[in-house]
Amino acid sequence: MNEKKMPWWLVIGGGVLVGLLLVACLALALRFTRPTLGGGYRSNGEQIYFTGTSQRGTPITSDMGMGMMGGGMMTCANCHGPDGRGGRVRMMMHTFVAPDIRYETLTAEEHGEEEAHPPYTDETIKQAITRGIEPDGAPLDWPMPRWTMSDEDLNDLLEFLKTLD
Repeated sequence: MNEKKMPWWLVIGGGVLVGLLLVACLALALRFTRPTLGGGYRSNGEQIYFTGTSQRGTPITSDMGMGMMGGGMMTCANCHGPDGRGGRVRMMMHTFVAPDIRYETLTAEEHGEEEAHPPYTDETIKQAITRGIEPDGAPLDWPMPRWTMSDEDLNDLLEFLKTLD
């Protein structure tokens, strides 16, 4: 029997095409499975968490030390996940572990061995979001952006964090 082998470039090209299709399907699945009600977000805080934009239309920006980025470019969910539990994140050429930011975790007395600071309060959570500092005043690690938003939007975001379980 005379079997013909497939050219190597056809095998690689097919693999790349299948990979791109899988990524596109995953992106569509994530877009349509965000927690929504009636096609929109249940609260302004939820919208801020998932999109980095406010229902009020007020500006929200983030700064990771490389200049300000407008809302929608970065979101809380990008790093901390849809449930706030965090985990391993790959950003550009860096990999880091985003912490669990569920309210019950942040405000718990026990943070684990790696966390030496006191528990967060509502005010220190807001400072972490806007100024990038821990409850004891130490700076948060580099990947955490410093967010700029109105007090109303910040309060809405905090209220949404309290719903993550």
